[in-house]
Amino acid sequence: MTGRDEERRWESLSPFELKDELIALAGESQRENAVTMLNAGRGNPNWTATEPREAFFLLGQFAVTESRRTWSEFPGLGGLPGREGIAGRLTAFLGEHADRPGASLLRDSVEYGTGRLGFDADAFVWELTDAVTGDHYPEPARMLRHAEQVVHAYLVQEMCGGRTPRRPYDLFAVEGGTAAMCYVFDTCVINGLLRPEDTIALMTPIFSPYLEIPHLERYRFKTVEIQAAKTNRAGLHTWQYDRSELDKLADPSVKALFLVNPSNPPSVMLAEESLERIAEIVRTSNPELAIITDDVYGTFVPGFRSLMSAVPRNTIGVYSFSKYFGATGWRLGVIAVNQDNVFDERLARLPRPDLDRLADRYGTISLRPGDIRFIDRLVADSRQVALNHTAGLSTPQQTMMTLFALSSLLDADGSYRDTCRAVIARRLDALTEGMGVPIPDDPLAAHYYVELDILSFVRRTYGNEFADWLQLTYEPVDPVFRLAEKGSVVLLNGGGFDGPQWSVRVSLANLDHDAYLKIGGWLKEIVDGYKAEFDAS
Repeated sequence: MTGRDEERRWESLSPFELKDELIALAGESQRENAVTMLNAGRGNPNWTATEPREAFFLLGQFAVTESRRTWSEFPGLGGLPGREGIAGRLTAFLGEHADRPGASLLRDSVEYGTGRLGFDADAFVWELTDAVTGDHYPEPARMLRHAEQVVHAYLVQEMCGGRTPRRPYDLFAVEGGTAAMCYVFDTCVINGLLRPEDTIALMTPIFSPYLEIPHLERYRFKTVEIQAAKTNRAGLHTWQYDRSELDKLADPSVKALFLVNPSNPPSVMLAEESLERIAEIVRTSNPELAIITDDVYGTFVPGFRSLMSAVPRNTIGVYSFSKYFGATGWRLGVIAVNQDNVFDERLARLPRPDLDRLADRYGTISLRPGDIRFIDRLVADSRQVALNHTAGLSTPQQTMMTLFALSSLLDADGSYRDTCRAVIARRLDALTEGMGVPIPDDPLAAHYYVELDILSFVRRTYGNEFADWLQLTYEPVDPVFRLAEKGSVVLLNGGGFDGPQWSVRVSLANLDHDAYLKIGGWLKEIVDGYKAEFDAS
């Protein structure tokens, strides 16, 4: 058993670094006990969306035939896809391969683009074909024109509860949500929208790297935590925010709000009253508040609505396709900034020294550097400005992103969405069955993760004396070490996400159904073991 002093030392690490130690312990247990290691500490889903991938690979085959059509003089060497008449050639190709997986989605995607979004057929099909070939630099660098409109429609449907914004969003396709966050922080600081020593607010619990980034030397932000401290009548966490916590944002010295919605690890959506209160605070007390929201889990909550919909002028939306479509390896993300936004207004009002400095920075890419919009500064800064002409997410990645979005837009009855949610719900059933507790009822919960507060459970179930003994006798990370040593189970400690110290995070996305029954049972055994030791003492 790992000693208490050693556990206390490991508590200082990020949960994702602690995870490596737990995996090593679990691996040793696996060798000794021949138990299959169950890693529920990371949120990589164990499913993939097959139909858009089938369409992607079939489109790639069509693109190769187009390449050979334009130039076949030398073996193994083709040309660039031709634009004129390409939509008709794709129609003929799909007719010849109508029984191939992905053919119907490709056909329906073209019809959606031309019929619903008003695309010219040849222009749309050529963009898809040329992009999947990967034979040109991304143009425009920010995002391919048709891809941007498709993904915009997807974000309105999935992130905005279907509410079309008064002004559209401009999108920047990036290498996943993590790259998006790095770009946003850097550009905000470079352009004086956030400055070192500024105060920013974090809605906690939150993904642990987002706790760490603000304190890096290049940022040195002061942080205020907006804590999800609400509980229901039974004493269970709802992971929602009291008005008094949200009202911390009314202080104009708070320059930015940073959140994950639905939250990580609790995986619960901001309640509508919280969205409305934040919007009211922006209108009345802190009109220049910058809001940066990571909404990767939004698709797992029915009727999800992001702050990018509730407070569009002040919000930078970040979305990743990784979790919903099982595509973490593709690195597909997007930054959304409304065309009517406070960021461009604030850039225009910067002090003269900042304006002069930024004119020098961006002067090589524009004769009017002061007119460069915030969204386009993100693009330039992502490539150190000097390489702006080669910026942008690779075009095959943008093609995959477009097809993921189209598959959802075309899923009229929501069968894929319902299947993903049902898979997670079934796993939650297994986990709670193993623990011997009722299934939590929360319509705002995505359940992609669950955060289990062991100390709160002990206090509600067995009383304060046992709970106090447990705190005095063991470190909060002791349960995750016991799981790793005993059952080859890797969970992350919730305290590392600024959640309750005695909580653990369980991902319901990355293991088979039966694994969660085992994890629940082992969690129960650990609590029972603590109780037996307490009774004996």
